[in-house]
Amino acid sequence: MAECSSLQFVSPYAFEAMQKVDVVRLAALSDPELRLLLPCLVRMALCAPADQSQSWAQDKKLILRLLSGVEAVNSIVALLSVDFHALEQDANKEQQLRLKLGGGSGESILVSQLQHGLTLEFEHSDSPRRLRLVLSELLAIMNKVSESNGEFFLKSSELFESPVYLEEAADVLCILQAELPSLLPIVDVAEALLHVKNGAWFLCLLVANVPDSFNEVCRGLIKNGERQDEESIGGRRRTEALRHLCKMNPSQALRVRGMVVEECHLPGLGVALTLDHTKNESSEDGVSDLVCFVSGLLLGTNAKVRTWFGTFIRNGQQRKRENISSVLWQMRRQLLLELMGILPTVRSTHIVEEADADPHVSVYSGLKEEHVVKASALLRLYCALMGIAGLKPTDEEAEQLLQLMTSRPPATPAGVRFVSLSFCMLLAFSTLVSTPEQEQLMVMWLSWMIKEEAYFESISGVSASFGEMLLLVAMYFHSNQLSAIIDLVCSTLGMKIVIKPSSLSRMKTIFTQEIFTEQVVTAHAVRVPVTGNLSANITGFLPIHCIYQLLRSRSFTKHKVSIKDWIYRQLCETTTPLHPQLLPLIDVYINSVLTPASKSNPEATNQPVTEQEILNVFQGLAGGENARVNQHYSITAQLLVLYYVLSYEEALLANTKTLAAMQRKPKSYSSALMDQIPIKYLIRQAQGLQQELGGLHSALLRLLATNYPHLCIVDDWICEEQITGTDALLRRMLLTNMAKNHSPKQLQDAFSVLSGNHTQLMQILEHLTLLSAGELIPYAEVLTSNMNQLLNAGVPRRVLQTVNKLWMVLNTVMPRRLWVMTVNALQPSVKIIRQQKYTQNDLMIDPLIVLRCDQRVHRCPPLMDITLHMLNGYLLASKAYLNSHLKETAEQDIRPPQNNTMGLEAPEVTREELKNALLAAQDSAAVQILLEICLPTDEEKGHSSNSHSLLKNIQSAAGPGPQIQELEEEEDSLLCNLREVQCLICCLLHQMYIADPNIVKLVHFQGYPCELLALTVAGIPSMHICLDFIPELIAQPELEKQIFAIQLLSYLCIQYALPKSLSVARLAINVMGTLLTVLTQSKRFAFFMPTLPCLVSFCQAFPPLYEDIMSLLIQIGQVCASDVATQTRDFDPIITRLQQLKEKPNEVSRLGKDPSYKSGAKDITSLDPDVQLCQCMENTIIEIINMSVSGV
Repeated sequence: MAECSSLQFVSPYAFEAMQKVDVVRLAALSDPELRLLLPCLVRMALCAPADQSQSWAQDKKLILRLLSGVEAVNSIVALLSVDFHALEQDANKEQQLRLKLGGGSGESILVSQLQHGLTLEFEHSDSPRRLRLVLSELLAIMNKVSESNGEFFLKSSELFESPVYLEEAADVLCILQAELPSLLPIVDVAEALLHVKNGAWFLCLLVANVPDSFNEVCRGLIKNGERQDEESIGGRRRTEALRHLCKMNPSQALRVRGMVVEECHLPGLGVALTLDHTKNESSEDGVSDLVCFVSGLLLGTNAKVRTWFGTFIRNGQQRKRENISSVLWQMRRQLLLELMGILPTVRSTHIVEEADADPHVSVYSGLKEEHVVKASALLRLYCALMGIAGLKPTDEEAEQLLQLMTSRPPATPAGVRFVSLSFCMLLAFSTLVSTPEQEQLMVMWLSWMIKEEAYFESISGVSASFGEMLLLVAMYFHSNQLSAIIDLVCSTLGMKIVIKPSSLSRMKTIFTQEIFTEQVVTAHAVRVPVTGNLSANITGFLPIHCIYQLLRSRSFTKHKVSIKDWIYRQLCETTTPLHPQLLPLIDVYINSVLTPASKSNPEATNQPVTEQEILNVFQGLAGGENARVNQHYSITAQLLVLYYVLSYEEALLANTKTLAAMQRKPKSYSSALMDQIPIKYLIRQAQGLQQELGGLHSALLRLLATNYPHLCIVDDWICEEQITGTDALLRRMLLTNMAKNHSPKQLQDAFSVLSGNHTQLMQILEHLTLLSAGELIPYAEVLTSNMNQLLNAGVPRRVLQTVNKLWMVLNTVMPRRLWVMTVNALQPSVKIIRQQKYTQNDLMIDPLIVLRCDQRVHRCPPLMDITLHMLNGYLLASKAYLNSHLKETAEQDIRPPQNNTMGLEAPEVTREELKNALLAAQDSAAVQILLEICLPTDEEKGHSSNSHSLLKNIQSAAGPGPQIQELEEEEDSLLCNLREVQCLICCLLHQMYIADPNIVKLVHFQGYPCELLALTVAGIPSMHICLDFIPELIAQPELEKQIFAIQLLSYLCIQYALPKSLSVARLAINVMGTLLTVLTQSKRFAFFMPTLPCLVSFCQAFPPLYEDIMSLLIQIGQVCASDVATQTRDFDPIITRLQQLKEKPNEVSRLGKDPSYKSGAKDITSLDPDVQLCQCMENTIIEIINMSVSGV
């Protein structure tokens, strides 16, 4: 009855004062509290008392004095002045009339000629009529209740709902019931009040004014109540009303609860009263009243009560209305709180050896001695709730129950009883154990039971029944006598519950495979010989299956048995086709190495395979395929060990934060070890054995792409397809004995005489191209160490190309070692003399070392191709290195720095941003260096002053006369080394831009020489990305960036004449017009001199811009001319020509070709910036007009 929540009820203090007629207490009540009791007090003061004693006379005076200050007393006195005999006669007549005419008749003897609604009539009426109005309404409700046959209804009544007249209506109600008890029996009135709004409030006031009727009213309401009160609205209203009554008279609450159990009605009320009583009683260590009450209902001898309450539990679970307002939910929550209140706060799972244990002191901290009895009572109650009443525990309840059951009590008789109950409850309700962690907790507790049985028996003085029970249950499980186990459980718990034999299957597995045989199996497993030449062809149950299951259950770590050697021996004894259990075995082994079996014992892990053992597997691979004859280990073993190493490193990085939180840091394999493993060679071998290796090849590729992206470059895969395809077969056919006989020493000798004899080296290199990638490995060091000699002048191009080809073949099998050797070989001679050698780690930290090579490499295309390939690889490797470094140092995120105001997440975000910034700076620096390499040197400029790198500058259009000569010069320039290097660099930049478009934006915001714009726009297809951010670049405040943006845009418009380019070009013209009006003379000159020629490109790409551009140019000329005019009058010739250009533009074409015009222009050349700008503007206009005329 939520509608009563805002109303003031009679307090227990006031009710007790009324019961005892304690005038002193009544005088202490506040006015609002006293107002509720006025009907009884006024009748008490006015009516002749039966008690004629002097003390009552004094009390009566005090009551009169108390009432004298209350205004509402007058209205109650007026109510008592009415002729109740006549009122009763009229009421009886009305009852007879209603009985005769039917309950639906609207005629009334008590109330006639109602002009308005009941509320208004009540307000305007005098006391007699008010009595008649309330009596008529109350009789109507009582008649409807008697005719409803138990079906609940809610009657809408203005008199009982209007908050303004509630107190007056309550006064009338109390006076009527007191003066007409035969007409209005208080139990019937109470029943009727349940069907109106605010009924509970009226009922409490009525009983408070007749305190002696409390038990009568409660019994009547309970007797007429529903068997299941939570099922209907009527039942819930009845329960709520009775709860209010019991709150008003708490001393009778437990008696009312007894009535509930006696009648088997309103179970929710019984629970609610118990909850209210539990909250009021002082917190004690003993068993609470709630546990006792519910246990008594379910475990008592009365089957009717047990069935009745069990139905309440089942129905409560089936309802969707399982919320906080539900009594069942409140009961479960209170029980859970009590359970959690006695759980041990400190749990020690550390097993102390028996030799170290004190025979008189328990080695375990767990359940307190004063809580053991209460814990046992709670366990039995939950068993009854789940087994008899069908309660389905929530995840939280199950978790806390399991925590309680697996807690460790002191060695007392009560502790022995508790352990027995817990064990039987685990057997009866195995569903409480739902996760591997919970199962592990249970297994540890059962193991503790086995160890502590003798200790408990010696200390407690009783036979440790739980030890005997364990043995008995184990025997039953082994003999599969499940019914005997069920009988034992029911007998121990003291209740008959239904246990399905199928539910014991998990416990049977645990007992037979873990509790009693696990240690034995674990001890013997490591002594079982490995399966020789293990493959998928060997079927059946093998030792590997047993080891796998024991690893999953963490048996080896629990019993501190080393399994590493067995797993290593089995991995080495494998062959194709791959056995399907090997990969899961490696995964679960890695998990057992990194993840402790429990948080409380972080050192409980297996040992990883040592680095030396890993290296032994790969020994001899560096010598190429010929060395495999002497290898002891198969390719399957090598691939499995490689999978183990890569998976271990990945799992270590993935669990860094978790391990750091547990203050564990397992050792990572060193980078030196990883450098010695020929990863790429092994992957190539696996590629040819995909059918026999099952999922191993794809798993290795996944690990490689995640942790070694520089070994997964697309170009390398394409190159491998060419090397391992049909060409490889043809090469094997052409392979001669002479080619096989070339040794690395012969190759070194050929390099030594390279300056005087190219033929010998060329012959050996050509023969080496016929060898496979694996056979080339012995020649790698000689080939790379002599690369510096190839930079000398006079080395034939064919030698360089052949070396490049051999390098690419070696790159498919030993890329990382090859890259390090090559970078060191191509260092400038100064560094070589100093013997400064870089390592793999150095190059991953700073990939730009690759570009700090001998400057001659920049003009040697075959070696530059190799350099660019290494640069791309090390940029990818650097990203992977920094990502792994971030994960390795994740413990810094767990420990926030002091004075950190940004919260716990701040360090991680900051370090991630720093990493991204470093990578962006690294990539942009590489791009800038490569672009700088594309610039011609002074020597190259002098050699070919009129040539261009990739494309002729589109703005240097010449006449038909000298065009043939310039084309010949351009052809010569396109066949130079610079052009080839530019093509290679543009190809790499295109790949980088596509991989990360942010690099394009960063590089162009940094800027680079405008001489390279023609090269980059024409040579890098992805340069169209720049159209997206040119507006932002133009909006930068620096003039240099604005000039660079407009120049870049002019080339992009020619290369990509798209609608988007047109809109950006239009924006650029508008910006130029705006800047014209705001720039000073010096800045105007600096801005427009380099950007005016760009307008020619805009016109060429987009003719519709012609008018806007011509208008801009003339505006520039006018601004400059006006500035000049204020200083001198010597500028008239230019102003005149501007006017001519504006009036007769058709003559400009002829004017531009007139030699006299050009000479005239030279004559007026001036150092004045405005004059020079006007001349530049004039030339731009002429070029635009010439272009348009020639285009026509």
